[in-house]
Amino acid sequence: MNCILTGVGGQGTILAAKLIADTAMAKGLQVRTAETIGMAQRGGSVVSHVRIGEQVYSPLIPEKTADLIIGFEPAEAVRALRYLKEDGLVIVSKTALKPASAALNEKAYEVSAMLTYLQEKVSKVIFVDTDSICQKCGSPKVINVVLPGVAAASGRLGFTVDELEATLRRMLPEKILAMNLRALHEGAKELGSDYPS
Repeated sequence: MNCILTGVGGQGTILAAKLIADTAMAKGLQVRTAETIGMAQRGGSVVSHVRIGEQVYSPLIPEKTADLIIGFEPAEAVRALRYLKEDGLVIVSKTALKPASAALNEKAYEVSAMLTYLQEKVSKVIFVDTDSICQKCGSPKVINVVLPGVAAASGRLGFTVDELEATLRRMLPEKILAMNLRALHEGAKELGSDYPS
């Protein structure tokens, strides 16, 4: 299973990749990961590659072979589409963060154009209102749990929301656990149980 997570520095994409990788390893699967981080820690492009299987030799996902793209930011999801295989799934936040490249060029950034482009180019796409979920949970930082929650509920990750929850319980300190568990389940609820994986 090949998964690309992409967003803007500071959104927690690398932590989300670790959450997915640790959950797969707990199932006894082999995992390889790699990150490419853009021009700045905050504001630059971040792409994490997560490969899961019985035997995985390389951490980098070739173009047109990703089963899943998890987009923390719409423009970054569009930028990562070259990795998606023909029947791949894109899960993307509807919330725009103006990328540093657009800010430097003073170019207009229309989030609606990005979302329309994804809808037209991808046969399976799930748009997630991460802003309202994060607001419900009390922090914008939980986006990195919300989107993996949607992905687990879709069936594409090869493990369940409950298995992801077990990893969160191992990884997180008690003081932020309840908020993150809520984020996980709110994300999974976005999907319902009948999305074709």
